[in-house]
Amino acid sequence: MCNSHKGPNIAGIDPTTGETVPLFHPSSEAWKDHFQWDGATLKGQTPTARATIDVLAINLPLRVELRQNLIDEGAFPASD
Repeated sequence: MCNSHKGPNIAGIDPTTGETVPLFHPSSEAWKDHFQWDGATLKGQTPTARATIDVLAINLPLRVELRQNLIDEGAFPASD
């Protein structure tokens, strides 16, 4: 689902700084250096992470609700 939002994008705009930055690259970057869970919501710790979360629409309300339900059932990690 996230990849359908990503499309051909290799960069995005950090909603905090307004900068255009590269999207997170899981093969060459450490997830824990960029992201942190806040319950069912994924938080970006860097401009790259914030842009990635935005471009991939990771925190759409329906997705956050689904993750919260999975957390409540013990089927999704509630933290890193």
